[in-house]
Amino acid sequence: MKILIVTQYFYPENFKSNDMAFELKKRGHEVTVLTGIPNYPEGKIYEGYSFSKNRNQVIEGVEIIRALLLPRGKGGGVRLFLNYFSWAFFASLKARTLSVRKKFDAVIVHEPSPITQFYPALAVKKIHKTPIYFWVMDLWPESLEIAGGVKNKFVLNFFTKMVQKFYKESEKILITSKGFRKSIVEKGDFDHKIEYFPNWAEDTISSGDLNFPVPELPEGFKVMFAGNIGEAQDMESIMEAALKLKSNKDIQFILVGDGRKMSYVQNFIKENNLEDTVYTVGRFPVEAMASFFNVADILLVSLKDDPIFNLTVPAKVQAYMSSGKPIMAMLNGEGAENIKEAKCGFAVPAGNSEKLAQEIENAFFKSMEELETMGMNGKKFYEKHYKMEECISNLEKIIAQK
Repeated sequence: MKILIVTQYFYPENFKSNDMAFELKKRGHEVTVLTGIPNYPEGKIYEGYSFSKNRNQVIEGVEIIRALLLPRGKGGGVRLFLNYFSWAFFASLKARTLSVRKKFDAVIVHEPSPITQFYPALAVKKIHKTPIYFWVMDLWPESLEIAGGVKNKFVLNFFTKMVQKFYKESEKILITSKGFRKSIVEKGDFDHKIEYFPNWAEDTISSGDLNFPVPELPEGFKVMFAGNIGEAQDMESIMEAALKLKSNKDIQFILVGDGRKMSYVQNFIKENNLEDTVYTVGRFPVEAMASFFNVADILLVSLKDDPIFNLTVPAKVQAYMSSGKPIMAMLNGEGAENIKEAKCGFAVPAGNSEKLAQEIENAFFKSMEELETMGMNGKKFYEKHYKMEECISNLEKIIAQK
């Protein structure tokens, strides 16, 4: 098939769209990606790219076309708005030009956010009636209202109508979490379009190089959090749990990553004299994660207690499962249910720092054999439900139904 993937984010940015494109190409499909100039997450255009440099590339046989955008900068509200809509506008123009020289069998929209990424796909459909497969990874307008704090009814109604139009124009709506179904069917008669299409872990994590150099970590029972250290991750509750466990010097919290809440975390460590039990090591490439996970005793995932987050399964749940390490989860909804079903760790309610501290201490006193069994349970669950090859095979079947 001739497949167009529309996404604002693509290689060298680290998103699932990369895996999808390269795997589909390996399977013999002709794959084109319409994307943006890489600038996520730092907000600055990557070295080697510019408004005139590397706008068109071929990587591993995948044709990549990069539309102009205003870089996201430090991610303030106005700057993000301009980043989102500038790309949607220029990519839609590119999509029209692209459709003149090439006809596609399918368009896949990869939407971690924003919803406006659908517009260029719509431009292609208007010309050739190409079916659109909308991979929804973030619910709108719920994300605006709950995560973004937008309360203006005019704005929310505007985006609700936009979302309804996009769902109507989609051949299929692919959801990463079964909890998304309720939000989607509330917006119209779309139930028959919905297909479950979950996240997977990058190959560099599930079967990665364990020799990637990582910094020397402290001795003890290592509770490792890896990923974005932001508002959604409820770092306040994690830090409160670390404070409750301060007296046990054998329990070490290792934070791998960076984000908006890093300054809060570092100040909390300093103000509460947690330098002996909480360590921040900064951001590392995804290629380093297998090495980090390998030296951890348990992997920590968390989300705030918000309705939108309760519907979400963080992608790191699958990544953690694939590593064969037990999981400590402080979240609600489907993510917690997956961990319980897989019997691969511990799940406590979102925002409950006291329960989190108790369960970390409980894990600390478990035998190595018990923890290893949990980790292997998670790996088996991952290989059965979340392996990339199986997910892409399912995607091919979904597209072939047309």
